[in-house]
Amino acid sequence: MCNSQQVHQPLTYLTKMDSNTNKAWNKGHHQPQTTTVSILFSPETMAPPELHELHDVCLPPEKTTLQKLRHKLSEVFFPDDPLHRFKNQTRVNKILFALHFVFPIFEWANNYNFTLFRSDVVAGLTIASLAIPQGISYAKLANLPPVIGLYSSFVPPLIYAVLGSSKHLAVGPVSIASLVMGTMLNDAVSYSLHPLLYLRLAFTATFFAGLFQASLGLLRLGFVIDFLSKATLVGFMAGAAVIVSLQQLKGLLGIVNFTSKMQIISVLSSVIEQRHEWSWHTIVMGFSFLACLLTTRQIGMRKPKLFWVSAAAPLASVILSTVLIALFESHLPNIATIGQLKKGLNPPSSNKLYFHGEFLTVAVKTGAVTGLLSLTEGIAVGRTFAALKNYQVDGNKEMIAIGLMNMAGSCSSCYVTTGSFSRSAVNENAGGQTAMSNIVMALTVLVTLLFLMPLFKYTPDLILAAIIVTAVIGLIDYQSAFRLWKVDKLDFLACLSSFLGVLFVSVPVGLAIAVGISVFKILLHVTRPNTSVLGNIPGTQIYQDLDRYREAQRVPSFLILGIEAPIYFANSTYLQERILRWLREEEDWIANNNGSTLKCVIIDMTAVTAIDTSGLTMVNELRKMLENRSLQLVLANPTGSVMEKLHQSNSLESFGSNGLYLTVGEAVADIKLSWKAKP
Repeated sequence: MCNSQQVHQPLTYLTKMDSNTNKAWNKGHHQPQTTTVSILFSPETMAPPELHELHDVCLPPEKTTLQKLRHKLSEVFFPDDPLHRFKNQTRVNKILFALHFVFPIFEWANNYNFTLFRSDVVAGLTIASLAIPQGISYAKLANLPPVIGLYSSFVPPLIYAVLGSSKHLAVGPVSIASLVMGTMLNDAVSYSLHPLLYLRLAFTATFFAGLFQASLGLLRLGFVIDFLSKATLVGFMAGAAVIVSLQQLKGLLGIVNFTSKMQIISVLSSVIEQRHEWSWHTIVMGFSFLACLLTTRQIGMRKPKLFWVSAAAPLASVILSTVLIALFESHLPNIATIGQLKKGLNPPSSNKLYFHGEFLTVAVKTGAVTGLLSLTEGIAVGRTFAALKNYQVDGNKEMIAIGLMNMAGSCSSCYVTTGSFSRSAVNENAGGQTAMSNIVMALTVLVTLLFLMPLFKYTPDLILAAIIVTAVIGLIDYQSAFRLWKVDKLDFLACLSSFLGVLFVSVPVGLAIAVGISVFKILLHVTRPNTSVLGNIPGTQIYQDLDRYREAQRVPSFLILGIEAPIYFANSTYLQERILRWLREEEDWIANNNGSTLKCVIIDMTAVTAIDTSGLTMVNELRKMLENRSLQLVLANPTGSVMEKLHQSNSLESFGSNGLYLTVGEAVADIKLSWKAKP
């Protein structure tokens, strides 16, 4: 136990650190003795109350280097302690828990009943009505054959149902990943000139996307996706949604020769230059269906009980438009259609993976980017619905599930898939209870692949364009942008930069800008941490920011500073310069206000969670600078890791018995007493 003594003084009781303090540090006595602290307060002077007792600042428990390493790795890679369920269990229970951990389907299958199945069947059929037209549309967005979108809505949901931990995540192709894949691959290989090579690269990029995702999960590196902040994603997705919507003017206007570039200037220029190709039949029909789809979307948003209206609208539009084209084909010659689609199950594609050649780098890069984006979207959607339904989703397990799903999909003619927000919302609204809804959806797609493919022959391209516009318009979250402007201007700048980068340069560049700004923001907070001058709130032992609390008052002869970040090599020089500036400004304030001579600088270390060797050097240099100016440097409430570093670097000896205190209040009271005791 750390030692403490009482020293009785007239009207005031304080405990001075005794000579055994350093011995206690060196011997590793760790926990301070619990004591009752009372105060004396003079309402006439409104001065800080003086304490009866001081507490020693102690070192943390001694640990070996191996113990420290194990603790650090555990905190970094296993903050959720995923194996806690295995503790104190029998061997049989451990085997069962392991089976549930690897294959979550066995966890919910034990309690599955007909009531749950009935709900999942309704939800599965409902999301299938949305997944089929979206799958075909998103495949076109990725410059892939439409049937690939249906293949990707069959195999991946089955695998996710076995490995995924989310009850409501509906899996399939998504717009953003489709757009990014189509843009990045088409920049290297033209899908129209080299369709087979393009298809091989798409499957290979999907394989590497899955490998990247599964590796992040297995290595517990899920924090990597956090580098895409909410602010940058809002801007990136809004920009991508605008570009995708403008690209659909090709189908809505009936343009044949349209630019493949994903830049707003190029797209608008192409629309105007090719106006002689506009087809009024296509325009009337396309925008009519688009208006209907947008109307049903608004109905579903404003009246959640009518979710089925917006969910069924895409499939109903596909059926109606297909029937119209089939009946009036001779009168509508200028309306482009999908054409004949191949029936049957997913053909194997492992022999088409591209593992050598000049375009391998393109496939790897595309896989990494689309994998990161789809993983970010899938994890975010899964966590959103888990929070709504009061259950927990294991992020790393989700990464493994989504990664293995895409790796298997790449070998069965599928491209990148993940959890879709629109389909997941429909799944939840339709009453989906477990991942069985994904299985029902996949079986519905299977029936479509086996028996219904010839019916899509007359499906017009314009309806696919209308479905895409309706789906991606929800990605434009202007309310979040307004909130960013109101709350954090730097976040809004990051949002705006990624938005403009996507619009005017390219989707990959916009994504790079988003990541770059996110990293820059992290570096800015690390290298330029907040510091503040603290004052005492009269009648209390509370010390707070003078600028924030008007009632806080300066303590005569003291400069009390708060540092709100770890002290590292990246910010140690800045902190030293900033502290010296605070000191200069305090001396100027004293001179202008005839204040008491400055004698002591106290640094509140409560928020300094760590310190490295550069930080230790800075602290020691600062102490020497202040000593040369006849000023005392005191550290208040250093954390355990900081105390350990100070002890190991022999810095504690230089501070002495009155250089470290448990609180700012104890430091002020004890140092004041020591000044009074001097003759």
